[in-house]
Amino acid sequence: MVQLLKKILNFYAEGFRSMTVGRRLWLIIFIKLFIMFAILKLFFFNDFLGSKFDNDQEKSDYVIEQLTNPKH
Repeated sequence: MVQLLKKILNFYAEGFRSMTVGRRLWLIIFIKLFIMFAILKLFFFNDFLGSKFDNDQEKSDYVIEQLTNPKH
């Protein structure tokens, strides 16, 4: 099993070493993921439940109420 994992890791490592355009592509992908998950979360996804309620019980009661009561 360990030998198989070593072969798989070696396969991917060797593939990344021989890439030319792929390295730049992976860099762009990682930068894009960082922007999506770090920067956007900071500016657009505020902590709604944390700012409205003091403890976990109040948060869970609010979520259950919102899920079970239909909007008018």
